[in-house]
Amino acid sequence: MKRIAVFASGGGTDFQSIIDANEREKFCEIKYLIASKAGIGAIARAEKAGIKTAVFSKSDYPSLEELYKKLTELLQSGGVDYIVLAGWLKIIPAGFLDTFKDRVINIHPSLIPCFCGKGFYGLKVHEAAIEYGVKVSGATVHFVEADVDAGAIIMQRAVPVEDGDTPESLQARILKIEHEILPLCVKLLCEGKIEKTGRKTRILDEMPINIK
Repeated sequence: MKRIAVFASGGGTDFQSIIDANEREKFCEIKYLIASKAGIGAIARAEKAGIKTAVFSKSDYPSLEELYKKLTELLQSGGVDYIVLAGWLKIIPAGFLDTFKDRVINIHPSLIPCFCGKGFYGLKVHEAAIEYGVKVSGATVHFVEADVDAGAIIMQRAVPVEDGDTPESLQARILKIEHEILPLCVKLLCEGKIEKTGRKTRILDEMPINIK
């Protein structure tokens, strides 16, 4: 069974969606929660689920390179196969991504390539979508490359933008979709059912996951 590490910087609702799905249908071992700082909600979720937690705060290291060097050592010693970014707000150096090439995925709350890249995170994404006047937004799971939100797309789901939407109301509806497609993509990845060729991906024998 494949081992994953989930990286989080906040409350951890996307992380929780993976925990819940994996409890219903065991498809991976969640080896670690990697937190960007102490005291975040994701840590409490990990502790409740009995998942090991490690905090990698920038203030504890002389540089990002040193932080990711130590993080790499932890992940390799733990036999981690895949990394799932679930609200991870730290910059990831290219060297780290080279070490884990095509083994890091991320969830982003828009239909990439819209409203993504540097500076687009959290409510800022939904604010931009509403201000632009788009009729649909959504969520994207993609492989991670050195350029922010630029990796090959694995899965997308659309959500209508309704009249009178606020960034908060749109965020809430998109979160529901995130909580469906992220654990599904983790499952497919761990089962070897995602085929990647350059920027193109193909899902082999996609099976629905029990998300209820």
